[in-house]
Amino acid sequence: MGKSAILAHYVSQNPGVAYYNVEIAGKNRAEEFLTTICTQLIEIAQHQGSKTCVEPSRNNITSNFSDSTTENSGFSSLLLQQISDRLQPKQRLIIIIYGCDRIDLNNQPRGSNIFYLPRYLPEKVYFILSRRPFLTDKSGLLIETPAQSLDLSNYPEQNRADIQEYIKSYLNSPNINHQLLTQISQDETNFMYVREILAAINEDIYPQNLQLYYQNHLEKMNLATSKQQPMALQVLNILVEEQAISIEAIAERLDADEYEIKVILDKWREFLNLESIAAEIHYSFYHASFRDWLRQQSESKF
Repeated sequence: MGKSAILAHYVSQNPGVAYYNVEIAGKNRAEEFLTTICTQLIEIAQHQGSKTCVEPSRNNITSNFSDSTTENSGFSSLLLQQISDRLQPKQRLIIIIYGCDRIDLNNQPRGSNIFYLPRYLPEKVYFILSRRPFLTDKSGLLIETPAQSLDLSNYPEQNRADIQEYIKSYLNSPNINHQLLTQISQDETNFMYVREILAAINEDIYPQNLQLYYQNHLEKMNLATSKQQPMALQVLNILVEEQAISIEAIAERLDADEYEIKVILDKWREFLNLESIAAEIHYSFYHASFRDWLRQQSESKF
């Protein structure tokens, strides 16, 4: 829905923000985040003229946050406070974390904040976090600071208008499929899909990057429901077959308990759309292209 485009544009227009991309290989662990962000914070503090307690080397930063509590990182919180104290009235410190759904929590104590983010923030300090859809109680955050959420799925018309503007750059390309362009401009709101399809618009197969993207989705889904594997496969097959379906209907078809079905669907929340039909929640895959790709996969690959 444009998370990447919005944040990339914001960072390009505001190069002074601290930025961290979780989706880069090897960047989904807390120690990597703390090392990178603390290095950036030290540079900001030094630019302010603050005498920080360490030089910005990996070993020194690691030694300073290795003894932090499970509720926050003491060293990064100290840096945030130091910078906050020296900000001018109209200045703000902004830290962006892109792709929070990719964070590996296996190496953090249960109940700790994702990336050991602080529960409290000093004045004029802001975090902007992005992620795919999630259950509120699965956010991985326990914070005591004001927060706001922006759900981009609530702005389909604005998003579609952005995609139509993006497509204009392809109109004069040689041998372009104008019928497909028209269809995409009218129906699509998913930037990832549009970008990859337009890059390979004259090919008859899914672009490689899109296939890898969907394969990653499937691997995450399989990993999340590994303990419910036999039933999860059955639920997956039903979702592939149906445009949208309720938990009750899935449970009836499988002769299974509705709670067990809900557990599986909750673990797949980031890949699903939820729609209220006749006062009942119906589930479907977040994008028709992903559903079509799943349909093409053999059962052995599931």
